[in-house]
Amino acid sequence: MIRKLLVANRGEIACRVFRTARTMGIRTVAVYADPDRNALHVRQADEACALGGVSAAESYLRGDAVIAAALKAGADAIHPGYGYLAERADFAAACVAAGLIFVGPDADAMAVMGDKASAKRRMQEVGVACLPGYDGAAQDDETLTRAALALGFPVLVKAAAGGGGRGIRLVPTAAEFGDALAAARREALAAFGDARVLLERPVAHARHIEVQVFGDRHGALVHLGERDCSTQRRRQKLLEECPAPGLTAEQRDALRADALRAAGAVSYVGAGTVEFLLDANGRHHFLEMNTRLQVEHPVTEACYGVDLVEWQLRVAAGEPLPKTQDELHSQGHALEVRLVAEDPALGFAPQTGSIVHWRPDGALARIDDGVREGDQVGSHCDSLLAKLIVHAQDRTLALQAMRVALERTPLLGLAHNGAWLRRLLDDDRLRNAGMTTEAIDADSGAPADPLAETEPTSEHWALAAALLAGAHLGGRRPASVARFSLTLRYGPTRRHARIHLQTGGADVRLDADDTPIALRFVDADADRHCVRVGIDGVESDVTVVCQPGSVHLAQGARALRFDEVLPGVSIPIIGDDTRLRATVAGRVTAVSAQPGDAVRKGQALVCVEAMKMELWVAALRDGVVQDLHVQVGDSVAAGQVLISLEEAVA
Repeated sequence: MIRKLLVANRGEIACRVFRTARTMGIRTVAVYADPDRNALHVRQADEACALGGVSAAESYLRGDAVIAAALKAGADAIHPGYGYLAERADFAAACVAAGLIFVGPDADAMAVMGDKASAKRRMQEVGVACLPGYDGAAQDDETLTRAALALGFPVLVKAAAGGGGRGIRLVPTAAEFGDALAAARREALAAFGDARVLLERPVAHARHIEVQVFGDRHGALVHLGERDCSTQRRRQKLLEECPAPGLTAEQRDALRADALRAAGAVSYVGAGTVEFLLDANGRHHFLEMNTRLQVEHPVTEACYGVDLVEWQLRVAAGEPLPKTQDELHSQGHALEVRLVAEDPALGFAPQTGSIVHWRPDGALARIDDGVREGDQVGSHCDSLLAKLIVHAQDRTLALQAMRVALERTPLLGLAHNGAWLRRLLDDDRLRNAGMTTEAIDADSGAPADPLAETEPTSEHWALAAALLAGAHLGGRRPASVARFSLTLRYGPTRRHARIHLQTGGADVRLDADDTPIALRFVDADADRHCVRVGIDGVESDVTVVCQPGSVHLAQGARALRFDEVLPGVSIPIIGDDTRLRATVAGRVTAVSAQPGDAVRKGQALVCVEAMKMELWVAALRDGVVQDLHVQVGDSVAAGQVLISLEEAVA
C-alpha cells in the first residue's frame, strides 16, 4: 500500500485527494507556489514543499521540481490531481523512472489518449465515431489554413494536449482564422506546455455526455455510467449531473459500449473519462478521453456509492478493482455546480479579492473547496473556489436540494457566479434537460438573456445605507435618533440615501423619494455574520459583513457589495472611452498596437491572461494610440490603464 502521497496540484483538487488519503492512513505532502504559501491545501497536508515561482509555468507545471519534492519528502507516490501535469505522459514516465508510483494510467496509454489527435486516430481504428477534422503532424500556418478551408467554416481549433476546455476557439469565418489559431496556440502553450492544435467541424445544438471508466492491472475494465456536462460557458463546465437525463436505454448502452471500447483499445488502467458530443439527431461522436480523474467525479461517486480516489490509490498499488461491473448500480440523481470567481454580468470575467465570509454547511450538500475565510484570491491560478454536490432520490428533488444549498451557502468578498447558478436552476432548458453546449454563450450579453442579473432592490440599498450609517457610530446605539446622509455605489450605479437611525431600526429614504423604507433589526449573530431584519414588516435573515467604507450582503444565493462614496474621493469615469483599462488583474500576453497606430472601435488591442483565461481589451472608439502603458509580460491590476487614445486627425 502507498505510505506517503504527494499531490502535484493545489486548491480543492489537492484537498479532495488529501481527504481520502487520510481515511486510508496515508501521509500526505503538498506542493505550493509562492502565492499559495498559506493556502488551505498546504495547511491540510501533513508536510509541504515549496516549488517557488508565481505562475503555473514557474511552479505546478515543473515536473522536475515536483519529482524532486517527492523524493526529498520521502513520498513513494504522486497523485497529479486534475489539470496541470495530470495528462502529461512524460511526467508519468519520469515519476516511474524516479522510482515513484504514478497514480494514473500508464505513460503509453496517456500518450495515445491524452493527445486529442492520436486519440482520434486510435478511435477510428476501433470503430468509434469521430467528427470530421484535421489531426495531422504538420502544424504550420499554411497547412492548418488549407485544412480549415477544406473543412469549411465555422471550424473549431482545439489544443491537441490537455483538457478542461483550454486552448479552444470557435472560428466563424476564414478572416478570423489566423487570430484564433494564434490565441489557441498561446493558451495551449501556457496551460499544457504544448502549442499543437487540431481542427474539427463543430456540432450545432450538441449535448456533452461523458462516461466514467476504470481499469486495473489484472485486466478488469468497468464503466460507472454517464454524466451530462452540457451546461457550459466558453467550453468550461458549470453544472454536471449523473445520470445524464433524457437518454434512451439504447443510447446509454451505445455510449457505454464505445467508452469501454475506447479504454480497452489502450489497455487502460486507472480512472478515465471518455467524452462524447450528442448531436440533435441523438447520434454520439467521440470528443476526447481525459486520462485522469474529472472535476465532476463526485456526482458519479454519489450515485454509485464509491470513492474514486480510493479506487485510484488501490489500483496504483496493484490491487484489483473493488467491484465488478455486475456489482455496480446507480441510485438516485446527483448534481454538481462549480462556484467560481467570475462575474457573469461582465461576461464571466475572472475576479480577484479577499474572501470575507465563507461558512460552508456540509449538512446541506457535499462541499469540495480549497479556500477559507480571509484567503486572497489572485489571478495566477484557476478561478474555481468550491463545488457543491447534492444527491437525491430523483432529478426533481436534486434540483430543489441544490437550490437550497446555494441559498444557504453564501460566499462574500468578491464577485462569483453563485446567484447566476441559482437562476440557472429555474431555467426551463435545464429543468427539461434541454441545455446544449452553446446555449449559455449564445445568451450571454443579449438583451433577452434569461439568466441576466437584475439590479439590487431598493430594500438592499436601504439596508446597506443603514448599516454604513450605523458603522459611523462605531457600534454604539443612538441615544434617540441619529440622522445621516450618504451616497452609495454598487458597480457603476450610485444612489443617495437619507437615514434616520433609531434604537433597533432605521427609516431610509432613497434619492428624491420621500416614502421611507422601514427597517427593524430583530436579532443578530455576530459569529455567523447573520442579521435578522424586518423590512416593511417582513422578517428575513441576511448575511452581513461590514468593512471600512463598504458593506457585503448575502440574501438567498445573491452576494452584493455596496461602497460609500466619500467627498473628494476620485472614482474612475465609467464612460471614459479614451483610456482602455484592464477588466481583471492578470498578466499581459499580447499587444497588437503601438503609439501612433490608428485603431477602430471594437479592435482588440491588449490581451490579459487571468486564471488560465485570455481576455482581450478592445478599443471603445476610433482613434490613434497616444500612449502604450504596458508591454507583454507585465502584471496589471483590475482598472489599470493599458492604452490611451486620442482622436484621429482628419
